[in-house]
Amino acid sequence: MALSLRAAMGGARSLRAPIVGRPAQWHCGVANAIAGQKRAISMQALDERKGDRERIVILGSGWAGYTLSRDLDPRKYQIVVVSPRSYFVFTPLLASTSTGTLEFRCALEPTRARKGDKLGPQLFQGWADGVDFEKQQLSVEEAVDDPLQGVGLAAPRGDGDLVKKREKGKVFELGWDRLIVTVGCYSQTFGTKGVRENAYFLKDVGDAKKIRNRMLSCFEMASLPTTSEEMKRMLLNFAVVGGGPTGIEWSAELNDIIEEDMPKLYPDLRGYAKVTVYDVAPKVLSMFDEKLSGYAMKHFKRHGIDIKTSHHVQELRTGVPQHVKDKGLISDAASCYTLNLKEEGEVGVGMCVWSTGLMMNPFVEKHLQDRLSLHEKTHGILTDDRLRAKKSDGSFLENVHALGDCAVMENSAYPATAQVASQQAGWLAKRLNKGDLAANGFTYKDLGVMAYVGNWNAIMQSSGGDVSGRVAWFIWRGAYLAKSVSWRNRILIPVYWFVNWLFGRDISRF
Repeated sequence: MALSLRAAMGGARSLRAPIVGRPAQWHCGVANAIAGQKRAISMQALDERKGDRERIVILGSGWAGYTLSRDLDPRKYQIVVVSPRSYFVFTPLLASTSTGTLEFRCALEPTRARKGDKLGPQLFQGWADGVDFEKQQLSVEEAVDDPLQGVGLAAPRGDGDLVKKREKGKVFELGWDRLIVTVGCYSQTFGTKGVRENAYFLKDVGDAKKIRNRMLSCFEMASLPTTSEEMKRMLLNFAVVGGGPTGIEWSAELNDIIEEDMPKLYPDLRGYAKVTVYDVAPKVLSMFDEKLSGYAMKHFKRHGIDIKTSHHVQELRTGVPQHVKDKGLISDAASCYTLNLKEEGEVGVGMCVWSTGLMMNPFVEKHLQDRLSLHEKTHGILTDDRLRAKKSDGSFLENVHALGDCAVMENSAYPATAQVASQQAGWLAKRLNKGDLAANGFTYKDLGVMAYVGNWNAIMQSSGGDVSGRVAWFIWRGAYLAKSVSWRNRILIPVYWFVNWLFGRDISRF
């Protein structure tokens, strides 16, 4: 998740209707005055509510930031969250939402407290734009109307290849007593040509919505009488790059809807759809042992999903492959994409979902690398076992902490996962609530890893033993349901599971 903050603190946008009988200059003057007044009152009220509490500013609302903001004691700390999005995403459910198994709201939790500052964190929706460690101030750029706030970018915000550059949003200063950096990471593309512009990612709810709409669009276009046989096969050829849990689970969810729902809705397209997973490694799900990863590959093969390991993507572009153009299929050529593989050449696909790892958040490299020590390989912020950020001179900042994907704890090899980020946040919140950071440092407890492989089957690896098949699927669903934050979603999730099992998945495009 990228962070460059832009938080609107009120403004003239609420004055939508002009007051009759007044000149336009009067309306503008009043609007500007009220906007400035609201901003001033907002910051003044924040300072007044602070009292004798320490203000903790948390950058990010992901697994680490959201968990920390919920677990900190609001009677002892004034908690302020700065994030470009106003919600937390339960990322394990994104694959299900992108294929209609669940609705998007099931994977979301609001970051803003419902009952005011005393019972929860204050939220400023914006991007961190700079940090002054001496003055203990943070520059925040507003992000309320940012069109990219709901997508997990594969390149820095404002990149000319992704979005037209525009004027910088309004910036304000926010003071802090303790700063927590949990800005997360972006999707790693390894500089592969065309991937940032044309691939689909799965890191936020906006990504899931884009994938869902594109997947359904491919079936709708393939069902038209004007679509040729060869174009149908390309439109319904779905490529997944990356054989980790995200790529495998999305492939499984997609294959479920292809096998269970699409034959009833598009009977004439039966047999056209195809899912293929590509990975540069010699096997998928490398974090699992050989037995479980082998089970997943055999299960995929039985259900017609191809897994092509040791494959290298060289380019992803719009349009059909050159050999198809040579046949004269030009009229609907812009409807699909071409995946250029080193081992196979050009392959026509309806969409390409990219899930190959993480790249460091540009905020860390742009604003923090001159003051903090970064990991040589990942460029994450180096910390000690108390999660204190390490300065460039080798000392540690007592009031600046870094955790989650954007941080690397010295002398450890913890994976960049939601499980690690959540445990770090829980440990830090407990220590801060007790006012005792001098206690034993953070240690990660591996609770195991799980992955859904389709058709009500899953795999699970833990210290208690390995499980696969239908039993692992029950554990997988039960674990995700138990880990859901609110009772609202704990009720909604099984309801949607049952409704979609009974009536089929929702295929509405909106």
